Amino acid sequence: MHAGTSAWRDHGLVGGRLRRLLPLSRLAEAGAQGGIVSDRDFALSCPAPASDGGTVQLAHGGGGRAMERLLDTIIRPAFDNPALARRHDGAVLDLSGPVAFTTDSYVVKPLFFPGGDIGSLAVNGTVNDLAMCGARAAHLSVGLILEEGLPLDDLRRVVASMRAAADAVGVQLVTGDTKVVDHGKADGIFINTAGLGKIIAATPIEPGEVRAGDAIIVSGDIGRHGIAVMAAREGFGFETVIESDCAAIGEPALALIEAGVAVHCLRDMTRGGLASAVVEIAETAGVAMALDEAAIPVRDDVNAACELLGLDPLHVANEGRFVAFVAAGDAERAVDVLRGFPVSAGATRIGAVAEGPAGQVTCSGALGVARIIDMLSGEQLPRIC
Repeated sequence: MHAGTSAWRDHGLVGGRLRRLLPLSRLAEAGAQGGIVSDRDFALSCPAPASDGGTVQLAHGGGGRAMERLLDTIIRPAFDNPALARRHDGAVLDLSGPVAFTTDSYVVKPLFFPGGDIGSLAVNGTVNDLAMCGARAAHLSVGLILEEGLPLDDLRRVVASMRAAADAVGVQLVTGDTKVVDHGKADGIFINTAGLGKIIAATPIEPGEVRAGDAIIVSGDIGRHGIAVMAAREGFGFETVIESDCAAIGEPALALIEAGVAVHCLRDMTRGGLASAVVEIAETAGVAMALDEAAIPVRDDVNAACELLGLDPLHVANEGRFVAFVAAGDAERAVDVLRGFPVSAGATRIGAVAEGPAGQVTCSGALGVARIIDMLSGEQLPRIC
C-alpha cells in the first residue's frame, strides 16, 4: 500500500479514480449476507512508488509516470537527438540508394568487463555488422530489457557508454523501446540494436563472391574478447589483465573499399571466433581454405590463458576483429591500408582460398602438419556477447 496522509488512509485508486476502501469487517458482513460488494465500496490499491529507490522497478515499464521519469532522467538525455525529440512511435528517415539492415541482441555477462561493457558492445557490434556488408552505419534503434532491481547507476553507465560509442562513429540512436521484467526473469539488462547503413561498395561483398586464389587477411590479434569476459565472469586471477578488443571496425573495413581493393567478403569474428567465420564462408562459397597457423596473431597472454583453460584461440570470440577475403593481387595493399588504423594495426595475411572440397578448412602447424578446422559442436563460452 502506498503511504499517504491520515486523511486518505482509507482510500485507494480504482479505474484511475479515488475510491474509499472497505474495512475487512464490512467485507465479512457482506459475504455472510450473500451480498455484493460494489467497486464503489472496495478496491485493492497498489499505486506506483513515489521514488525509484535507486533501482529499476516494475513500474518503470508500466507506461505511467514512473516510466516517464525513467525516460526523462536517464534514457532520453543519453540519446538526445532531433529524431527522439519528436517522441513519435518511430523514426521517419530519408533514405536514398541501397541500404544494409541488420539486428543483433546482447546478453553478455558480466555487464562490465575489462575493455568494454554491454553498452559499447551493443553499438559497436551492430555498426560492425553493417560495415561487413560494405555499408556505413547511419541510424540505430535500441531495445532495452531491464530486470527489476537493476541499479539505476548501472543503467546510467550503460546508456552513457552507448552514446559515446555512437558518437565515436557518427551514428544516431533514433528510436527505441524499454521493457521491465520481474526480478530473476532476466540478468540485469539485455539489449537489442538494429541498424541501417548506406552501401558504399560498388560490387557485392558477401560469402558467395569468395573464389579460389583469394587472400585471407585478419585485422589483428585474435581471442582477447572471449578470454577477457570469461576471466571477469569466473574471477580468474591471471598475472596480467586481458582486455577485450571491443571496438568499431567500420573505418578500416570501408577504407579497403574506398582504396579500390577488390574486396570479396568481410566477416567480423564474434561468436565461434576465426574458425566459425572461415568455415561458414567456405561452406557458403563452395570453396576450400588453407590457413597458416604461425601467421595467425595471438598474444602471448591470450595463448597462455587458452592453454590453461583448454581452449583453441581460433574458436574464441572477438569483438573488434574481422577477416577479409580480397583478390590475391591486392593482398599487400590491403594489409597496408588496414595497418594505417590503430584498431587494425596488426593486420596480416594468414592464408588463401583454395580449390578443394567445399567447406574444408585446413590449418598448417609449425611442423607442417595440417589439421582440419571445424565449427564447435557445443558452446565453450556462453553469453560472450
